[in-house]
Amino acid sequence: MSIGFIMMCHTALDRAAQVARFWATNGAPVVIHVDKRVPDREFNGLRAAVADFDTISFSRRYKCDWGTWSLVAAAQAASEQMLARHAEVRHVFLASGACLPLRPVQELVDYLDARPYTDFIESVTTAEVDWTVGGIDMERFTLRFPFSWKKQRRLFDRYVHLQRRLGLKRKIPAGLVPHLGSQWWCLTRQTLSAILQDPERPTYDRYFKKVWIPDESYFQTLARLYATSIESRSLTLSKFDFQGKPHIFYDDHLQLLRRSDCFVARKIWPRAERLYATFLSARQEAESTAEPNPAKIDRLFAKAVERRTKGRPGLYMQSRFPLLDRENGKTSAPYSIFQGFSDLFENFDGWLSKYVGARVHGHLFAPGRAEFAGGETMFNGCLSDSAKLRDYNPRAFLTNVIWNSRGERQCFMFSPRDTQDINWFTATDPNAQISVISGAWAVPLFRSNENFATIRAEAARLQQLELNHLSILRSMYVKARVRIWNMADFVENPMEPLQTIIDEISPRATRRLTEAPQMVDLTGFGQFLQNLKNQGMQPRLMGDFPVGGDPRPNASRRGRPYLVK
Repeated sequence: MSIGFIMMCHTALDRAAQVARFWATNGAPVVIHVDKRVPDREFNGLRAAVADFDTISFSRRYKCDWGTWSLVAAAQAASEQMLARHAEVRHVFLASGACLPLRPVQELVDYLDARPYTDFIESVTTAEVDWTVGGIDMERFTLRFPFSWKKQRRLFDRYVHLQRRLGLKRKIPAGLVPHLGSQWWCLTRQTLSAILQDPERPTYDRYFKKVWIPDESYFQTLARLYATSIESRSLTLSKFDFQGKPHIFYDDHLQLLRRSDCFVARKIWPRAERLYATFLSARQEAESTAEPNPAKIDRLFAKAVERRTKGRPGLYMQSRFPLLDRENGKTSAPYSIFQGFSDLFENFDGWLSKYVGARVHGHLFAPGRAEFAGGETMFNGCLSDSAKLRDYNPRAFLTNVIWNSRGERQCFMFSPRDTQDINWFTATDPNAQISVISGAWAVPLFRSNENFATIRAEAARLQQLELNHLSILRSMYVKARVRIWNMADFVENPMEPLQTIIDEISPRATRRLTEAPQMVDLTGFGQFLQNLKNQGMQPRLMGDFPVGGDPRPNASRRGRPYLVK
């Protein structure tokens, strides 16, 4: 047999025994290193589980900590034992106890036989990698790291800071160019023995003992000194998330692992019964000569990382609630807001729903209740029309309305009388289409039967609220599609702006408007505005209405909206 396996184990020893027996059954010698912290009872159980194989042996045990020299020392001891006991081995494959062979051993042997002098070890310089996590790249080779990053984090950080402040740097041994890479490699006997028997090894070992995470740099650097042919890649499939933590493979990843054509995969969940049963079962030798190609599944892992870090547009969930303005889209789909239209037109929501393929609500943020379409008291996702529940978090209410009705555009009415807490949210949402007829809030006051002193006070309040909203809509931070008309211009020629709005909501519809919604009777509205002026309140948002009976100006010009974007 031309290949031997080294296994680095510390947990799930029953699974490690299964894998070791699989390799030994197929003629490959195995050397197992078990962390010295593993209880003797478990260690003896592993020895008993593989005792019937003469080709399985155990190397000297070390207490292994993440990112420390102990991992390199354990690999060195196991490698020396492999080379000394098994002269027939031409390649040594380093694996972990959580690894699982994906293809028959003979396929791996044939693959290596075709490349007898090739070392498979990921080995790149610090300038060429972007996966280092923790903020330390080249400094891992020039500073000292006597403290554990996981167990002594405060001492670790303080000592790094002190060395940076004092300008302390270590000298890299002559002839070494530091390289990084995955700790799971497959080296030829020539290269591995040259590393272990080098006369300068004590110097190199002394240097790397104070390097940060030496198991990802020791063999990766020294292999460059002796290898005649290096394939800078690992034959072990291992994927990492955005935090640098390894992805764990479960039973539902079976087809994914098959598609990769890799020889070995880590990290496998110990309870993945289906994976172990499938890949450790007796299979025909030489089923495939396919080149290992983890890139086949890279796209899926990239999507998984993106989903984990960004989430789905417009979805807010407990496990990854975003920071302010760090969400992946404020809402999940386009929606339309109409301010002033329900004041100026009778049954505007009914008219609008006839011309657009959308759900048209009333005033979702009305003081009394959320006016869902059709007068419903409950909306998709069990959203209640309760104003108290809605106003506890108006932004979450709106995003839930949009998320729970994906595939159907939502439209709703708005007014200065409504809850104003969503104004900045909608103005900075690229999915929002906001259409405003400024000053239309005065029409219900004009038609009310209140004392004029009460009307004047309410008009002043509503005008200030709308001025604040318009100030937001004209801000440089606005990302919504915003159109604003003053009431006089809109009344003069309502069909053109209405057609523009309809075309934006339903761009594929070629239907032209043949009728406008029924406008409320505005006879005397100009005089009403004049009365407000006479009482000391200055209407500023309605435009120029004549004091006479006809609210429509006689000028032939057409009102044009101005677009804020």
